[in-house]
Amino acid sequence: MLNPYHHILQQFGFFPKLLLNSLKGIIPFFRNYFNFRKKNRKNHDFPISILLPNFHDRYSPAAEIPLHYFHQDILVAQKIFKSNPQKHVDIGSRIDGFVSILASFRDVEVLDIRPLELNNPNIKFVQADLMSSNFSFLNYSGSISCLHAAEHFGLGRYGDNVDPEGHLKGLDNIYRMLQPAGKFYFSTIIGPQRIEYDAHRVFSIGYLLKIFSGKYSIESFSYVNDKNELFKDAVLNEVNINTNFGCNYGCGIFELIKK
Repeated sequence: MLNPYHHILQQFGFFPKLLLNSLKGIIPFFRNYFNFRKKNRKNHDFPISILLPNFHDRYSPAAEIPLHYFHQDILVAQKIFKSNPQKHVDIGSRIDGFVSILASFRDVEVLDIRPLELNNPNIKFVQADLMSSNFSFLNYSGSISCLHAAEHFGLGRYGDNVDPEGHLKGLDNIYRMLQPAGKFYFSTIIGPQRIEYDAHRVFSIGYLLKIFSGKYSIESFSYVNDKNELFKDAVLNEVNINTNFGCNYGCGIFELIKK
């Protein structure tokens, strides 16, 4: 979980780790530059035209695996690829992650409260407020995903109206949107229940199960723990539910079927 002090600094464009790595990389940059320029002196095909330093890259890993998103996006995309629904609708999931994976092999319709300018033949975008009492997408699709999004509903972070029950209204509209026997792929933050304002809610598994009770049957449950490790097809027994699988800031991934 992100240190709150670092998080606040990042809101103003200050990244302490990036700064330290950049400072550390200044000397190696100039050492490499003068060495390369000496060796490249007779290469007329590729003259050095400009300096664009990247001081910190040599101290970064091959990739920064984002917390939760990497695992959930691949897992749910694989499930949708296997089920191959006639129509799939996504609500608020990450465009440059999950949605882009889906768009690589199928059409996907995306709903989000924020505007989006995107030119891709496999992605249809519709701006919509999932908390609205006038939500009109009823019985709309047999396959819907909402990954790492519902925890934000009603907190005002993304320009939505402030509403403590925003997550409940959004999930109710998704239920109405889903066709009978349709599949709902849902993920959210799990752990001791709380709000970290205005970032997100953290849901206990027991609370989520109460919301889903009577509406859905659970096809599968997977989770990502606090160490960013994925556990597929986890058992939802009493101990695991009460302890949230030991997560303080994990990610629960539900595959649900509408009753």
